[in-house]
Amino acid sequence: MSWYDWRPYVPVAERRRQAERKLAALNKKGRTASPVTIDGRVIAKTFWGKSWCENLERYSDYANRLPRGRTYVRNGSVVDLQIAKGEVRALVAGSALYTVKIGIAPVPDRRWKDICRNCAGSVGSLVELLQGRFDKSVMDRVCREGDGLFPSPREIELSCSCPDWASMCKHVAAVLYGVGARLDESPRLLFTLRDVDEGDMLAGVGSGLALAQPVPGSAKVLDDGDAAALFGLDMAETDAGAPAAGATRKKEPRTGKRKDRAGAKGASAVRAKSGPGRAARAKAPGKALRPRGARTGARRQP
Repeated sequence: MSWYDWRPYVPVAERRRQAERKLAALNKKGRTASPVTIDGRVIAKTFWGKSWCENLERYSDYANRLPRGRTYVRNGSVVDLQIAKGEVRALVAGSALYTVKIGIAPVPDRRWKDICRNCAGSVGSLVELLQGRFDKSVMDRVCREGDGLFPSPREIELSCSCPDWASMCKHVAAVLYGVGARLDESPRLLFTLRDVDEGDMLAGVGSGLALAQPVPGSAKVLDDGDAAALFGLDMAETDAGAPAAGATRKKEPRTGKRKDRAGAKGASAVRAKSGPGRAARAKAPGKALRPRGARTGARRQP
């Protein structure tokens, strides 16, 4: 049979058994296989995985081969898939175990800077970025055809060891869909593949917010306005000569007058204990006060 003749059809179960035997031989040589496993018929479920697959399907160059590729990736024919910077390598089980190599050109610096500038301030954190949780405007910009993050056909180089003469055979198509499934598990691989740093998209977050913080003086004392703003108090203005509410009164120096007042208070206390004072006795009925200096028993003047 020549190289260009079609090989006989091999059932899926037999293809898997052959692939497992060859992978076991590769494992002995130190290569760890990373197969693509699809649960159900949905290949990709997250934003990055679905966007990758939708990008493939928008190009008419791939339309004829993509359906067979979906079948292959769903039935587990992609038995090994490795993603590195600018390159995808895979092993696909067909009539034989074929080697697929896909080269992806890096994102041009100018395009990447435009993407980051257009998305600046709209991506809250790296977690939101990798989970695809951001505004629709950011999604449209990242996925935009021609100058977005996803590659166009002219940025992709395809190679497969199968005898199919087409640039995109079913094995290559299966690997491309396998990349979408792998992005569901690790979205960061897309940035690795396109040779860009995902952290660049966060560089403009919060750049438009000016944080005005008051600089404390040498004594580190807050004035009334700062205290009101800090504690949420409604502080009323006071007269120039009157102390503010809650202010501490300045202690007066002790003088003789303070002592005299203290002595007067003490005398009053003593009189209160000893009995009613002169004024109280004057008010008592039937009693009159004698003028000072008058002798007892003096005669009344006629």
